[in-house]
Parts: sequence; C-alpha cells; structure tokens
Amino acid sequence: MSKDKTLTFAFMEPPFESARGTTVFRIVSEAVRSGFDVNVFAYEGAVMMSFARQQQHANAVHGRDIVEENHPLPKDWVAALLAEAAAKNIKLDWANCGLCVDERGAGEAIPGVRRGTPADLWKMAAESANTLVVGTH
Repeated sequence: MSKDKTLTFAFMEPPFESARGTTVFRIVSEAVRSGFDVNVFAYEGAVMMSFARQQQHANAVHGRDIVEENHPLPKDWVAALLAEAAAKNIKLDWANCGLCVDERGAGEAIPGVRRGTPADLWKMAAESANTLVVGTH
C-alpha cells in the first residue's frame, strides 16, 4: 500500500443523528471508486454505524410494515463499502475505537470491522497521503 494512494477518515457521528455519517459514507465510497486504499477510524457514537444488531422496523405512524418501510441501516452501508472495496481489490480498513465500543456496549460489529485503539488512528494518519476528521459540530 502506497502512502500516496491511501486516505484516512475519522468520524464520531452516531447513526441516524445527522447527514455527517452519510457524507462520510459517500466520501469513502468515492475514494474507493477512485482507487484509493482507505482507512476509517470510527470513534464515539460512530462505532454504532457497524453494530451488527441493528434491525429494521415497521412504521406504525405511517401504517407501513417492515417490508414497506424498508428502513436503511448503517451496518448495511458499511458492509456495502467493504464489499465494494473487496471487489476492486482495494484495502478498506475499518477500525472502531475499542474504548468507545466498550462505553456503548457495541462489541458486536459486522464482519470486516475490527476493534482498534487511538494509536491505530495515529498510525493510519501517519501512513496516509491525507486525513479528514469529521467532528460532530
């Protein structure tokens, strides 16, 4: 992996709270499509993006069952990004901050997501052409 072809993204936005998480997904997807190896360091609430126990739900307010509601789940978007990278033979290293995982009880991540530490973010950034940190405010 070349430093010139590697980008790192760090974000802390939990699922369903704002468009920041969706924006990170879009940027990561574009980086993969453009042939970059990508590191993602999810911390604070962002560790819930890949939480394996997310479930779709019906929407009684709108009178829709689970199938009709077809509620999108961030874990599926993370899985799609990992699959997209694998199909292109691109490295996508998605690490969840282990401290943040423990604080939130989010130890069950989807396959392909690993537990990391703040030291991983430091190493990712040091080995990348550029790093983008997307905070919450």
